[in-house]
Amino acid sequence: MTDAKTWGVTIAVLLGVLVFDLLLAIKNRKRETTLKEAALWTIFYVIAAIVFGINLQFNGVAGHGEEFFAGWLTEYSLSVDNVFIFIILLANLSVKRESAQLILLAGIAIALVLRGIFIALGSALISKFSAAFFIFAIILIATAWKLIKEKHGDEKVYKEGRIITSLRKRGASTFTIALVAVGTTDLIFALDSIPAIFGLTKDPYIVFTANAFALMGLRQLYFLLAGLVDRLIYLSKGLAVILGFIGFKLFIEGLHGVGIHKIGFYEIPHITLAVSLGVIAAALSVTTLISLTATRK
Repeated sequence: MTDAKTWGVTIAVLLGVLVFDLLLAIKNRKRETTLKEAALWTIFYVIAAIVFGINLQFNGVAGHGEEFFAGWLTEYSLSVDNVFIFIILLANLSVKRESAQLILLAGIAIALVLRGIFIALGSALISKFSAAFFIFAIILIATAWKLIKEKHGDEKVYKEGRIITSLRKRGASTFTIALVAVGTTDLIFALDSIPAIFGLTKDPYIVFTANAFALMGLRQLYFLLAGLVDRLIYLSKGLAVILGFIGFKLFIEGLHGVGIHKIGFYEIPHITLAVSLGVIAAALSVTTLISLTATRK
């Protein structure tokens, strides 16, 4: 159980990073972030997450580092998919790339708040009801099935929702419309990402920090990935494998949670964290490699 002091320091540091990024976005609001700048900041945030995970592994509770890395990799891959949606969404709303800075940062803040709420609710639900694992498993498997059926190009078809249409009719500014659209997208992604990470760890602190590190640098990642939206064509399939696997893992944990350890003569196994890490890393590596190879021309 993580003490209040650790929680306080962690939240304070994360808020500090968010405020710094906000000031940086305000300063650069009239110019587009360069590819080099976006790459350097993305590398910085990735290294920060790795250092945090290593520190958890060697200075925290045994195994917490592995749980963090499994959760962070999953959430980061979902964040990449989230960024692709943002790219398509903001392009269809005709938002200038230099104007996207503050919208994206506001989106990150909204996502952190939403995920914080869902983490608290999910943790309370799991601690009281073992059957919650089955609900989370169904959500993830349904999402995985949707991603499997999705054909490349389907995600590029932008459909304006009722809220956006209503705002447009009332004369709302493009900035307001884009902000609402990004916030709505964050809500949808939070509903998928929180069950996914609870399938890898039950520690609320690791769930929160893995999500926070996956969201940090999302603004810079937007500019870095803008040129890759047409190349990572099989990323959604990799995410489908990951979410389907975690959904299956949650279903197994749900069976153990309600006291079912055998089906006939077959003993239901426990899927280790090492296996989970291997599946996640393999799915991301293979789908990225296949995507880049298929679109090399």
